[in-house]
Amino acid sequence: MSEERFGEFVLVRRHVDGADGHVAELALDRPKAMNAVSTEMARSVAAACSALGDDKSVRVVVVTSTHERAFCVGADLKERNSFSDADLVRQRPVARGAYTGVLELPVPTIAAVHGFALGGGFELALSCDLIVADRTAVVGLPEVSVGVIPGGGGTQLLPRRVGAARAAELIFTARRVEAEEARELGLVDQLVEAGRDRESALALASRIAANSPVGLRAAKRALRLGHGLDLRAGLEVEDAAWRSVAFSGDRAEGVAAFNEKRAPAWPGE
Repeated sequence: MSEERFGEFVLVRRHVDGADGHVAELALDRPKAMNAVSTEMARSVAAACSALGDDKSVRVVVVTSTHERAFCVGADLKERNSFSDADLVRQRPVARGAYTGVLELPVPTIAAVHGFALGGGFELALSCDLIVADRTAVVGLPEVSVGVIPGGGGTQLLPRRVGAARAAELIFTARRVEAEEARELGLVDQLVEAGRDRESALALASRIAANSPVGLRAAKRALRLGHGLDLRAGLEVEDAAWRSVAFSGDRAEGVAAFNEKRAPAWPGE
């Protein structure tokens, strides 16, 4: 496994064996603050996502935490408390860059959540395609309790997961949701035993990474761009994505491997 640090608070690990060699782990690594997202940390998340998005060898990204009791507790309110209005305005695009960085990764993304994932921390998870949580997870968007609103995509991503009314209830009450209920409500996708969120997310990532990198990127593009469109428009998005892969080297290799009853060696183009 190779490691690369982005600033002080973000660590990228690349797993190097088999299909795992195409899995990258973006680890939130600010343990003294339970991964509270400061301005510096937001810049680092955005920079790591930019590098991972440009790396054609990466097929799946897993977002994890090095803190044993938290995924991420959201914005760094201690830092925010020192801000003037002008400081807050200047910091806003930096903060947004972290969330959109994760959201716009062109490959499948999985959040591995344990402990607290609150506010911006839960929004980082919501920015991923899938969320694997262990039984210690506590999630929520409590921003209205401190006089703001979810500003890392929460008001848009949560209703896409659970519906408008359920999202409104969760955001308006600012309540925290424990793991079992979170799974029942669809706030997380898989619930695993305590301490197994990272292991389970990486195993899922390895399974996904065994597939065509061209196909994975195109499938994600179709899913994201087609969401919310009417059926006819959505099918046009799907057709465009299909055309982008139909004449690719991956498609030729996939068909050949199927007929030859062997594992494909994806060219990735």
